[in-house]
Amino acid sequence: MPTPPLPLHARLALVVQRETGRLLGPLWIPLVVLVARFGFGWHFEGLRESRREFKRLRTASSAPLLVCANHLTMVDSILIAIALGSPWRYVTRYGSLAWNTPARENFANTWYTRVIVYLAKCVPVSRGGDRREIGVVLSKITWLIGIGEVALIFPEGGRSRTGRVDADAVTYGVGRIVRALPDCRVLCVYLRGEEQKSYSFLPARKDRFRVSVQSMEPKTAMRGLRGSLDVSKQILTQLADMERRHFNDRQ
Repeated sequence: MPTPPLPLHARLALVVQRETGRLLGPLWIPLVVLVARFGFGWHFEGLRESRREFKRLRTASSAPLLVCANHLTMVDSILIAIALGSPWRYVTRYGSLAWNTPARENFANTWYTRVIVYLAKCVPVSRGGDRREIGVVLSKITWLIGIGEVALIFPEGGRSRTGRVDADAVTYGVGRIVRALPDCRVLCVYLRGEEQKSYSFLPARKDRFRVSVQSMEPKTAMRGLRGSLDVSKQILTQLADMERRHFNDRQ
């Protein structure tokens, strides 16, 4: 099923959301990073390499870029944002800050959480919602990437209940976005705290995260839903390989 075209009013609403977040970015972006670094005491290994690769992908080509990552906590989008860029870079190059699709029931069920996700470049989605609503969200993300923005998607569709990447937990959404955008590149990000044994609401305080990145351009000769699933499978397989390397390096 192709991604339906996004109506003009929906595109304008996304532009207004983006500009509102950008204008207030010098206030909220450094605050989020300060809370993560000093409030929770989180530290990162591999920042130089991950930020260098993300910057290279953003500057080397204007081709669409989608970030795909493993998913273990409710703040993974924040952790991945820190892993891919500095607060200064996001303030001055706001398009590099990735859009994401948090669960509406977790992050958009009160007025203040709706304000937060609005400013933080989020397009909430109801997990298990009807296909029409999910299709609209996918259309929004596809349009945003197509105009030069970046988006973050978790290919497994939610936090891993096993604590490991499930290469069989294939959903069509990621593949559908990639196939709708010619020459779309995917940056796979594997990020995990040393104390993270399984999924959780938040990482442990003062945890140290190791991050690794790998870029790819998934292709498929299949059509329709099978093609979207094939692309999603390729991305999940890449993340599973990165996870194996993560644990092998720790031994």
